[in-house]
Amino acid sequence: MYRFLAVLACLVVLGLAGFWIATMPRPLPDDTFAGLTGDAARGEVIFWAGGCASCHAAPGAKGEGEDRLVLAGGRPFPSDFGTFHAPNISPGAAGIGGWSVRDLGNAMRRGLSPGGAHYYPAFPYTSYIRAAPQDIADLHAFLQTLPASDTPNIPHEVGFPFSVRRLLGGWKLLFLSEDWVLAEPETDEIARGRYLVEALGHCAECHTPRNALGAPDRDRWLAGAPSPDGPGTIPNITPARLDWSAVDIAAYLKTGFTPDFDSAGGDMAEVVQNLSHLSDADLAAIAAYLKAVPPVE
Repeated sequence: MYRFLAVLACLVVLGLAGFWIATMPRPLPDDTFAGLTGDAARGEVIFWAGGCASCHAAPGAKGEGEDRLVLAGGRPFPSDFGTFHAPNISPGAAGIGGWSVRDLGNAMRRGLSPGGAHYYPAFPYTSYIRAAPQDIADLHAFLQTLPASDTPNIPHEVGFPFSVRRLLGGWKLLFLSEDWVLAEPETDEIARGRYLVEALGHCAECHTPRNALGAPDRDRWLAGAPSPDGPGTIPNITPARLDWSAVDIAAYLKTGFTPDFDSAGGDMAEVVQNLSHLSDADLAAIAAYLKAVPPVE
């Protein structure tokens, strides 16, 4: 009996050790940003392409003025796992004022805090993992130019076992990947669109259904999903359902008007507001990508 208990205790210890090693933080290499200098002007384009203000501006901030650039956080994001609250990412003490470029890179590409804690994937690092180091350096430079806010972060409302952040290390082993969904774009324009959609714009975070563990279902990429805010669905934007021309798609992303003269509403109105800051060439690239992805009924 004692021998059995001793063996069982050893197996438990080994299992816990294996879990601890498997779920440990895996930050970016130290030299990821070596030699890079951030350009705030280019960083502003990355900021709008990434939709940072849509999540991190204080609830109620409207338009494109000063209020929308105060990234005080606080917006709630309900989910099946609890309610997450966007943090303050302004360049103040309550935000990310003390972060280095590598800190921002680890948050965006590894889902890690400066102290090594796992972030919940409500922050779309599953998309940002594909962001180029230079773009992250440029974004960091732009964020430092924005107004500071001393608004404290609101704790997430997440119950057990999801409150155990170490479990997210296992989730990342299963689902965090740098692989592109559209593996071989046929043109440089589609490749640029892929980068804007699959990495910076993180369109799939809303337009792709999720599995039971909350990871995007890559087999149904951009095929539409239930709305996390309640009734209704987020539309399928693969060629199976989105039959607009590439010109019409680009025009919609710039103006918010559909080919039928309807207009974008809800969260999509904010997306259009962000994307309208991009060049016509980038909007055309997004449209070309959306015409190139496999249709999913």
